[in-house]
Amino acid sequence: MHGTDRALFDLRRGQPVHIRNGRSAVIALPVEALDDPALAGLRRLSDEHLQLTLTAHRASVLGVDAGSADCVAVDPGPAADCRRLLALAAAAGNPPEDVPGPCRPANTAQRAALALARAGRLLPAVATVSVAARPQGTLGRLIEQSTMLSVPAHSALEAASDRGVRPVRVSDARVPLEGAEASRFVLYRETDGLLEHVAVVIGEPEEWPDPLPVRLHSACLTGDLFGSLRCDCGEQLRSGVAAISRAGGGILLYLAQEGRGIGLANKLRAYGLQDDGLDTVDADRMLGFGEDERRYDAAVAMLEDLGVRRIRLLTNNPEKISALQQGGIEVVGRDALHGQLTVHNRRYLTAKAERSGHWLAEVLRTEAMHG
Repeated sequence: MHGTDRALFDLRRGQPVHIRNGRSAVIALPVEALDDPALAGLRRLSDEHLQLTLTAHRASVLGVDAGSADCVAVDPGPAADCRRLLALAAAAGNPPEDVPGPCRPANTAQRAALALARAGRLLPAVATVSVAARPQGTLGRLIEQSTMLSVPAHSALEAASDRGVRPVRVSDARVPLEGAEASRFVLYRETDGLLEHVAVVIGEPEEWPDPLPVRLHSACLTGDLFGSLRCDCGEQLRSGVAAISRAGGGILLYLAQEGRGIGLANKLRAYGLQDDGLDTVDADRMLGFGEDERRYDAAVAMLEDLGVRRIRLLTNNPEKISALQQGGIEVVGRDALHGQLTVHNRRYLTAKAERSGHWLAEVLRTEAMHG
């Protein structure tokens, strides 16, 4: 998977990648990396019209019928400039008023390009031009000299779908915490080197209760570190540590899943859309994401590595329970973990309850009683 791992990082760096499938191929470039010189350079490498590969979520926002396809290739028009492409992809500006041109299900190479962009926490929109699988001329020399990477589409799809299932333990140390002095941090790194997760091991394992209190906490830079009032993440993090300590010990998994798995850059884009009136679910869909992009394979693997198979989960999210159970972890109970409802996070928590099924009725009911 070394080549596809490099392809992912090249896309994150704004470098084009050649993705081949059989006799055909595309050159792909993330839309968020586009500027006028990059767009001109991409077009010089092919006589074919540029196409834009988008998720079905983003296509529906643009009024494009994706049918049963999970991603589509749309024709933005032969004269489409950077401004139009960025607007179509939700990377900048308002959506264009006119619907993009012809649309069809994305081919295998385009699907692979979009999958790599999503795995790299980029905006899920990729500009592509069709080329030969074994190109000649300038493009052939770029690939031969390894200036541009060429990868098989099937390898890229396999690598992108395999994210997060094999974290490796790297290091650990004693880290006394406020209210939980007997704590250790155990760092895990995913095998592609992209993401790192931390298991906060609280208390002495030989004295742990059964079932073991466990919290899966998705990293939130704005809430955990800076105390953002837009969410309740920081409160949940500190309350989770305190609750586990009071129970006699347990584990908090601090998972690199910023913004429900879309990454910090996209979370900030979604915040801008929320300021324009969308709720958290619709904002993510406007950007081309589903309502929750997180996976919990890494959490299951970390618990297994720590010898934990029977737990009591601190969560308000039914999906976390289902994911752990499907991974073979026995979840024998649940404890709620609520933050304080404020004028800044009310809409966010309401959307999580009403649209994502989170167990937050008690918090929202308290607000209604005092409203």
